[in-house]
Amino acid sequence: MSSDALFQLGMDLDHGSSTAQTEEKHSRCLSPDGERRKDFFCERDGVRYAGTHLIIDLVRAERLDDLEHIEQTLRRCVEVAGATLLHIHLHHFTPNGGVSGVAVLAESHISIHSWPEYGYAALDVFMCGQTDPRAAIDVLKEAFSPGRVVVKEHMRGKEMNRWNAGSKRRSTVASVSA
Repeated sequence: MSSDALFQLGMDLDHGSSTAQTEEKHSRCLSPDGERRKDFFCERDGVRYAGTHLIIDLVRAERLDDLEHIEQTLRRCVEVAGATLLHIHLHHFTPNGGVSGVAVLAESHISIHSWPEYGYAALDVFMCGQTDPRAAIDVLKEAFSPGRVVVKEHMRGKEMNRWNAGSKRRSTVASVSA
């Protein structure tokens, strides 16, 4: 990606820039001994992992066709989670008015796809580093007044602990298990 393209996304390539400093400030995890990490991995209950991935379903929700409202809600989710927003891109579908989009974060992303005609929205909230992705749940409840919220949480990358246990370098062939 060219420097111009990154600039258009609101990203500076200069390490000393305020954008780079902000990303470094908000994105690092601290190990139990207080050492700053640059790999964005975290540790919880003795398990090292890449980040928290929330799969969120909003049922009987409102305002799922309001593009401006959705953008402001995503911005608020980023803010309360302590993440760093790089870019938001939303697309409004016709004729049903559904919205599909993503907030790209230094710490990963928040995505949404809505079906206003059914009062349903599917969201992904995936964040690494010193963030609190669960804080976004209350923002979503307040913004869309759903009758029901279903949240599934997955610690991404925790399997890495098993993969790396035997040797430092493994095959690049991925294994799939049910």
